[in-house]
Amino acid sequence: MTPEETTLRALVGDDNLKVVEKHAGTYFCVSPSNLLSVLTALRDEHDYKFFSECVGADYSTWTHERDLDGRFEVVYNLLSLSSGNRVFVKTSVSDGESIPSAMPVYQGAEYPEKEIGDMYGIKFIGNELAPGTRFMLPDDWVGFPLRKEYPLGGEDVLFDIGTKGPAVEDRMQPHAGESFEGKTGTTEVSGR
Repeated sequence: MTPEETTLRALVGDDNLKVVEKHAGTYFCVSPSNLLSVLTALRDEHDYKFFSECVGADYSTWTHERDLDGRFEVVYNLLSLSSGNRVFVKTSVSDGESIPSAMPVYQGAEYPEKEIGDMYGIKFIGNELAPGTRFMLPDDWVGFPLRKEYPLGGEDVLFDIGTKGPAVEDRMQPHAGESFEGKTGTTEVSGR
């Protein structure tokens, strides 16, 4: 057991912490209610003072085994500059639930959390946008584009002067590279 795991188990209890070692990384899986205390302990007691990033994921269509049960996962990537070790803290929520913002512990979490909120619809308590505003998308945008049920491409692009650009399928071009049969392009495309 690592020193970090020992500290976190003493802090939140064995039942509230799941430790997963995979992809050459250590993942501490916690509930949203324990998130801030875990982040604070890692920062203050184990020198994980560098907040690298946080990312979101929608697992609504995932059918394989998972570390946590909620539809959405948020993963905080932390680095210790003194030891060079990196750890990940994961938490998850279902649709409509919220996560406390990590901003009281890491100020650098402000923009990544707002981006996750804008793209997935996850609410971060203490890092909300004003009602009716978006962070990355236009204020009148409907939906959350990184959710699995969001439609993919093919829509006409509306430009700010009121005209529409071509849809993705209108601009598809044949590729002159190798085909699946191992042949290099076609005469029509590559001129060979």
